[in-house]
Amino acid sequence: MAEEKKKNRIAIIGGGASGMTAAIFASAAKDTEVVIFEAKDVPGKKINGTGNGKCNFTNDDMDLKHYRGQHPEFASFALSVFDNETSKAFFKSMGIRPKEKNGGYIYPNSEEASSVSSALRLTCAEKGVKFVFEKVKIIVKEKNTFKVNSQSFDRVILACGSFANMKDVTDFNGYSLVKSMGHRITPLYPALCQIRCKGSFFKTINGVRTEGIVKVLVEGREKASENGELLFTDYGVSGIPAFQVSRFCAEAIGSSKKVVLSLNFMAGMSKDEVRTEIQNRFRKLSPKGRTNEEVLLGLLNHKLNFVLLNLSGIDPTGNCKSVTEDKISALIKNLTDLRADVTGTNDFSFAQVVAGGADTLEVDPETMGSKIVPGLYFAGEILDIDGTCGGYNLQWAWSSGAIAGISAAFGEKDRDMRSFIEEIINR
Repeated sequence: MAEEKKKNRIAIIGGGASGMTAAIFASAAKDTEVVIFEAKDVPGKKINGTGNGKCNFTNDDMDLKHYRGQHPEFASFALSVFDNETSKAFFKSMGIRPKEKNGGYIYPNSEEASSVSSALRLTCAEKGVKFVFEKVKIIVKEKNTFKVNSQSFDRVILACGSFANMKDVTDFNGYSLVKSMGHRITPLYPALCQIRCKGSFFKTINGVRTEGIVKVLVEGREKASENGELLFTDYGVSGIPAFQVSRFCAEAIGSSKKVVLSLNFMAGMSKDEVRTEIQNRFRKLSPKGRTNEEVLLGLLNHKLNFVLLNLSGIDPTGNCKSVTEDKISALIKNLTDLRADVTGTNDFSFAQVVAGGADTLEVDPETMGSKIVPGLYFAGEILDIDGTCGGYNLQWAWSSGAIAGISAAFGEKDRDMRSFIEEIINR
């Protein structure tokens, strides 16, 4: 009787977006057994909360500027061979029809994030991927094999995500597993979360939404800038623009640097145009006997008008005739460059992603393979790559997961990776 050919066994640690993607591509190889270790009772749970439950799974604007990390260029190769169009094709092959909204944001046509996680789970099952619902406590390299808990494998893919949005970060051991394999973890900070600031006036404008520009100034120098709808909380600033720049605040505060937010509520207008607008309001309305608060009626939310007047030394209930040019100049300054000292960000339990992770200098960007431990691969958020809001973190999960899965199952030989990915999707 002919001896049965030994199967190549691949363990994937983490059954989230990158882990299931890695499994789907790895399972395309012959004589390969793929096992996903998932600590939760259902794989892909985190996907269900993305995009406010609608799952913005990619974006038509795939500029590398949307990615951060100590070496964001690491993501370039993966995003070029598995780009947004490839993501659309990948999900179409699983029955998910893509829908474009808001100028390039791509969602499933169902607008249900659960349809994306379900499609990944079903495809894994159809391809023979096995799920083991247990937490991986230990990985040991033994010559040419890996011992994962009590099982032996030929290759291991670390796709365990991060402790973002977890109430108890001590329950997450992904970074410990990375370190146990001899890899370095870069400093970890909350990202895509709310920014905390000094200022009692934030309580007055709690819940107010307004269009604006937020800039992060670190030691007096501009580090990041975003515009869009800001949402004020009783302790600071929220909303997508604040989320986008929050990682820079967290990183700088973590390095004991002075961080200040500059808020511009008159986006789209030059400072001269704002000055003309405000001066004309006071000049035209002062004969009518309006209060200072009434002069700004219709300019911004009334609570925000009230706060900005007070911060400029102007009594909101006072007669507008008595306002001096100096105070008008102070008001213009606050309308276009309100400064607030940053004390930090909300913690990891409020963060959508974690900035930092496995040092990308120790990983091959074209295979996602370890430069330290042969047979070890990485995918997704466990790496020191994080994206902005807009589908970029999920796109990174698909891209890095596909490359890790292919490299682990088919070997790291030279190949046209993009064509190979397309071939697997179209099988």
